[in-house]
Amino acid sequence: MNPATLIALALAIPLIGTVLILMSEGRPNQRETVTLVTAISLFGVVAQLVPEVYHGGRPALTLFQMLPGVALRFEIEPLGMMFACVASGLWIVNSIYSIGYMRAKKEHAQTRFYACFAIAIFGALGVATAGNMLTLFIFYEVLTISTYPLVAHHQDEESRRSGRIYLGILLSTSILFLLGGMIWTFVAAGTLDFRPGGILAGKLQGPAVGLMLFLYMYGIGKAALMPIHRWLPAAMVAPTPVSALLHAVAVVKAGVFTVLKVIVYLFGADFLRESGYADWLMYIATASLLLASCIAMTKDNLKARLAYSTVSQLAYVVLGGALLVPMGIVGGAMHIAMHAMGKITLFFCAGAIYVATGKTEISDMRGIGRTMPITLGAFLLGSLSVIGLPPFGGAWSKYFLMLGAVDRGQLIFAGALMVSSLLNIAYLLPVVARGFFARGDGAEEGAAVIREAPVFCLVPLCFTAAGCVLLFFYADSLYALLRPIAPG
Repeated sequence: MNPATLIALALAIPLIGTVLILMSEGRPNQRETVTLVTAISLFGVVAQLVPEVYHGGRPALTLFQMLPGVALRFEIEPLGMMFACVASGLWIVNSIYSIGYMRAKKEHAQTRFYACFAIAIFGALGVATAGNMLTLFIFYEVLTISTYPLVAHHQDEESRRSGRIYLGILLSTSILFLLGGMIWTFVAAGTLDFRPGGILAGKLQGPAVGLMLFLYMYGIGKAALMPIHRWLPAAMVAPTPVSALLHAVAVVKAGVFTVLKVIVYLFGADFLRESGYADWLMYIATASLLLASCIAMTKDNLKARLAYSTVSQLAYVVLGGALLVPMGIVGGAMHIAMHAMGKITLFFCAGAIYVATGKTEISDMRGIGRTMPITLGAFLLGSLSVIGLPPFGGAWSKYFLMLGAVDRGQLIFAGALMVSSLLNIAYLLPVVARGFFARGDGAEEGAAVIREAPVFCLVPLCFTAAGCVLLFFYADSLYALLRPIAPG
């Protein structure tokens, strides 16, 4: 099968799956089988594109012209290939987890849930494979709109309010800032195509460079740069599989992926560095990663703590891009995959605890590690990866980010990265310590009866915890894939 056909098939499979899921209303076994078959089929198709991209190929597909000089066009380069693999691969384990979670909690509207999830993956695949900024923008908005029903899934007042915050911030930033930056780019450069080295060198100069960069960075609301991050903690009212989708599989990863695409393929790292008008982004990203970590330490609700952790970890990727040197950009790109595996593990564990015990507050989780040792053990592994300790995948992405800061001659940012890792320890490891070593109450302490979540919740979190370790040992392959995005 030729690469263009594979791209078309990768985009079609989630839509076909959505139709079949909707046709399975009232038949849960059929609906969940369709979901799993769709997810596995999508990953199989995406995986077939990896060898060509790895060896320098750039598969492309053009459907039709949307505007003069701007087509609905798809092209896969290394960064998009990685994101497509992350989204499609983690959809499989998230689907398995969703079956256990949604059935255990007897959630309503499960058909709508699985259908919206499939459309969200369609949006993520469109973002990953977009060949120009307008194509990316269309799928970026598909991702926003399709995840709104998931955020507001419970349909109570809190969920509706959180859904409005989610939709309001993401749509307003993309329409006011991102779309404005795209129009300006088209007027200045005459194209919106993604090209190695960028399209704006010689087309823009002076403070206009910094202003256009501002429009893009704050128009990409899914990257959750402070102070437009509020939608992300608000969205934690959603079921845990949705939180995993938001934080690891698609939504925020689409945000920081787009940040790197804009820096590398629209502006060009060399052009931004030479202009001198992009330095502000390093400071904003650093402030975000430190402040969000400090806020995370104050949160007793486990999902809220993990939400602010995500805001901080996303800023690592933005900082990597803002350093505008090869090691920083590659480190930021690697952190997308490393953080995805670590954070989905943590959210899976949080959901498993809720399913098994009904507990959501960290202060109520004393001694829970003795009744849920597998879950808390997986939480420890995911935490160590997010912190960046070997032998876990997060160690490599943070190492390359540190190298990028040193290469740029910005030791202050290298220091900030070290401080942030210490803060990661401060807000993640106490959860494990409380679970394993604090005295529990009642039956939890005395009997210490193992009471793990259902197997459909337990197996995925074990798989992703193991993935945190495997990414450490296979990081060289990921590095080799991503290195061409930042030559030099």
